[in-house]
Amino acid sequence: MTRSSFMRFVGAALLPLPAVPASAQEGAKVLRMVPQTDLKILDPIWTTAFVTRDHGYMIYDTLFGIDAEGKVQPQMVDKYSASPNAKTWTFTLRKGLAFHDGKPVTSADVIASLTRWGKRDSLGQKMFAALDTIEVSGDNGWRMVFKEPFGMVLEALAKPSGSPAFIMPKRVADTPADKQIDDYTGSGPYIFKKDEFRSGDKVVYLKNTHYVPRSEAPSGLAGGKRVYVDRVEWIILKDAQTQVNAIKTGEVDLLSWMPSDHYAALRIDPKLEVVEATTAGSYFLHLNHHIPPFDNPKIARAAIMAINQEALLRAQMVYRDLYKPCTSIYPCGSLLASDKTSYFTGKPQFEEAKKLLKEAGYDGKPVVLMQPSDFNLLNKLPPVMAQLLKQAGFNVDMQSMDWPTLLMRRARKDPADQGGWNLFITGWGASDNMNPMYFAPLTGNGEKGWFGWATDPKLEQLKSEFVATTDPAVRKRLAEAIQIDAYDNGLFAPLGEQKPLSVLRRGVVSGIVKAPVNVFWNIKKN
Repeated sequence: MTRSSFMRFVGAALLPLPAVPASAQEGAKVLRMVPQTDLKILDPIWTTAFVTRDHGYMIYDTLFGIDAEGKVQPQMVDKYSASPNAKTWTFTLRKGLAFHDGKPVTSADVIASLTRWGKRDSLGQKMFAALDTIEVSGDNGWRMVFKEPFGMVLEALAKPSGSPAFIMPKRVADTPADKQIDDYTGSGPYIFKKDEFRSGDKVVYLKNTHYVPRSEAPSGLAGGKRVYVDRVEWIILKDAQTQVNAIKTGEVDLLSWMPSDHYAALRIDPKLEVVEATTAGSYFLHLNHHIPPFDNPKIARAAIMAINQEALLRAQMVYRDLYKPCTSIYPCGSLLASDKTSYFTGKPQFEEAKKLLKEAGYDGKPVVLMQPSDFNLLNKLPPVMAQLLKQAGFNVDMQSMDWPTLLMRRARKDPADQGGWNLFITGWGASDNMNPMYFAPLTGNGEKGWFGWATDPKLEQLKSEFVATTDPAVRKRLAEAIQIDAYDNGLFAPLGEQKPLSVLRRGVVSGIVKAPVNVFWNIKKN
């Protein structure tokens, strides 16, 4: 490191945190925490970004939630039932539910919210394709009638990640699905302070004093969502050392995602506590199948053959107890995990990749690999992946940008040399890839699908068969077939698993709820 770069690093680490007005602190309990990354996209139906999903759980509620045992439980719903043939489902909302503006939550709001979600989310699309009608029924209830049995009604409404089915006011949910919302009136335990929102600096939430939690104890994403602080501030700190300095000095109370390279020092600090606030996650390499060269499955498979899971994970996570290789697209050790991975081994196969490139007629045109330079949870992976791809015979153009820019750019379908892209790497939680119908990238419906826009009719047929059954053995067989198809068509590939950890001030912060995703209710500050 040069002296000038060292001084820039030190300067960044010592930058003062934004001051909080005395009026905001006086007599109030304020939880100051560092989120996963910067928040720019505020519509949790429009993107699958984790930070936007976490923002969604702050201000919206869901009809159902998955508890700590992985079971679906009612959340906003009071009662529900299904007809003997499982084609007709009726639901009734809990009493006392209201939006942040004081207006009651109605079945019309629910129907509008589900309809918009069903146009963006892959599982929602499947559910609405099987749906005949959805309509208001009785006092604060609604009815869903399906053309044929749909085996994942409750799982769809309780989907924990990707794009959860958050409930918004009808006037907001009527926003076209391809347009981002600009009204953030929610149904959840916190209120978003739009007037204090400064992207790149701070996000502020206030306790929703009118929110009615369930009576049960919190369990995962289910149970009572109780709020014990008056104000939550997300402080945006992109540099890992700055994050560590901030929690060590007490300027923030919680790091929602621990910088892995500081693991050794943080876990032995007596003033801090390192906790598992959520389940393990996986890194994935995603390819753009809409444009050359990865519209050719042979070239896509060649890129996947370049993967060296051990090298990639070691570079990003540093410590061996924070990662493990895994070749299944589902979490290793989970019900649907499979070792049937076609040609994929998680180890580099450079010569085989070069043969495929030659057979496919790869023209040597650079492939654009996007790197989120400011996102310390991901930014060490792309440089290693770039070198691996070069060893496999690819001409690689790694382009650095901040994470919010990457999220916006990945939605572009232009050629890579005109502002588009070919590859990027991101992380997913077990709540995302535990089920093929939860996993947003697992789409084969072209431009209606997730970023990458693969066209794979066989995949879509397998998914349709999966949602039509409730038989665990049949689901296991179909999940395995889906995995093999994904590899054969080069849709994407796992880079291995990582253990996300949170860091809190010992004796100051308590009540962390372990859930499929990071949640910030039930937290107490002493």
